[in-house]
Amino acid sequence: MTTDVSDYGPASPSDPDWGIYRGTGVPRPDGIDDLPPPPPWRTFTGGPAHPGPPEDADEIRRRLGTFSPTAPTDKAQLDVINAALCLRRPLLVTGRPGSGKSTLPYRIAHELGLGRVLYWPVTSRTTLQDGLYSYDAIGRVQATATWRAMIGVPGVTMDSEGAGEAPSVGDFLSLGPLGTALLPYERPRVLLVDELDKSDIDLPNDLLSVLEEGTFEIPELVRSEARSPYVEVHTDDPDIRVSVQGGRVRCQAFPIVVITSNGEREFPAAFLRRCLRLDIPQPGVEELAAMVAAHFSPEVAERARDVIAQFHERSSRSGGLAADQLLNAVHLMTSGDHPAQGEQWDHLMAAVWRRLSDY
Repeated sequence: MTTDVSDYGPASPSDPDWGIYRGTGVPRPDGIDDLPPPPPWRTFTGGPAHPGPPEDADEIRRRLGTFSPTAPTDKAQLDVINAALCLRRPLLVTGRPGSGKSTLPYRIAHELGLGRVLYWPVTSRTTLQDGLYSYDAIGRVQATATWRAMIGVPGVTMDSEGAGEAPSVGDFLSLGPLGTALLPYERPRVLLVDELDKSDIDLPNDLLSVLEEGTFEIPELVRSEARSPYVEVHTDDPDIRVSVQGGRVRCQAFPIVVITSNGEREFPAAFLRRCLRLDIPQPGVEELAAMVAAHFSPEVAERARDVIAQFHERSSRSGGLAADQLLNAVHLMTSGDHPAQGEQWDHLMAAVWRRLSDY
């Protein structure tokens, strides 16, 4: 039996509009529904399926602004992003600080209607388990001791009103951002793994199995599977709990994983082989103007043209400034008596536009 190429979706990279992500900043009416089926080796069978969470409108607005259309994304960049979506592979995004790497997953989630973005910031002390789940063993011991002491009070039994039930292990277990992303959702969750190059040297290798297999075990739940085959646990989404069967989490729709790096170190070849790499250049004047328009208004962006040009020129000279440093300048320009010219303004911008390497 042969497989027809058309089985993998209606379009291919030979079609100029082959991808579902367009980079416009405008939500697609059909969202993720046009995403082709995954390749057979990236098909996962977790279940039962969970519905996805709603969009976090406040966070999207904080990250992206008012969603006015952005400057067109480079076609080569769009091809890499859409290839990662089609192949169900993590996207490793590199670029200088301030190039907008960490906003990409929020643009993808907003445009494709995929709900709240899961955020996993990485530090030198971050471990794989931090991303998968946390377990408060001490809290469970203390809660169990308190419950047993209450049962020991004369006249109080397990069936007495107010005695309650014994504390469940799930009350003290919370899935992390990566663990939540790997739950069997009907539609893929979007996960931002921010600044992986800050991690301990072992973390990229530790991620290999989880990103390849789309599954992991929670030993604390596996040990109690015979007594409690289904355990309800907390997730990284506020106030949302889910049931985990047999202590095993396995995805159904592989999450859209965006991993950012400032290019400060090399990653193992085995890790790189499992990712698609995207390098984001420093934004140009038009991209910066579109960002200002999204956060303020097109009229403010037009008024701030000189400030945007000054920022771009200084960023190019100084090795890269962060985009929010431009937003800070525009806010000062529009929020009070701060004319964007003269010696006072130059001194103010020297403070606001300090080189990232100076911090």
